[in-house]
Amino acid sequence: MILPRRTFIAGIGGLAGVPVGIPMTVAGAAATTAYDFSFTSIDGHPLPLSDYRGEVMLVVNTASFCGFTGQYAGLQSIWERYRDRGFVLIGVPSNDFGAQEPGSSAEIKGFCETHFQIGFPLTEKQRVRGDQAHPFYRWASESLGAGAAPKWNFHKYLVDRNGELAHSFNTLVAPDGRKLASAIEELL
Repeated sequence: MILPRRTFIAGIGGLAGVPVGIPMTVAGAAATTAYDFSFTSIDGHPLPLSDYRGEVMLVVNTASFCGFTGQYAGLQSIWERYRDRGFVLIGVPSNDFGAQEPGSSAEIKGFCETHFQIGFPLTEKQRVRGDQAHPFYRWASESLGAGAAPKWNFHKYLVDRNGELAHSFNTLVAPDGRKLASAIEELL
């Protein structure tokens, strides 16, 4: 089944009544795919990952004042390159590493739009490591092992069309480099 292409429009979308940031489960079953999780968009609306069912997803923890902040340009580039082929990129601002994302949602969004013309979905600021991490990040770390947990900003999780974790890429993997592009193309 071919799913229609979705275009992200800030502030639109969501699943009413679903607790944001809580794994969506059936009859108490543990979360088993990325589709079991929901974030809150940077504009304050629900952003359930199930909205992207059937697409390849890249989930990246970001920061505005990091030595790797320039990766936003590469992220925007790969999103533009692959979005019409069933690819979505979700940016997850986090202040977990070096307090390099201190701003409010409005400040983060303004920075991303002004400096990098970001068009892909962004979430509200989240914790991405430790016991207080967003449930998606706890699930990803548990699923792939502690070695695949974010160690710094711009850690990348690649999710296949079935909502399963396919790869984890550390900060040093360039978003528009051959390694990540090959992995995305393999899943598309």
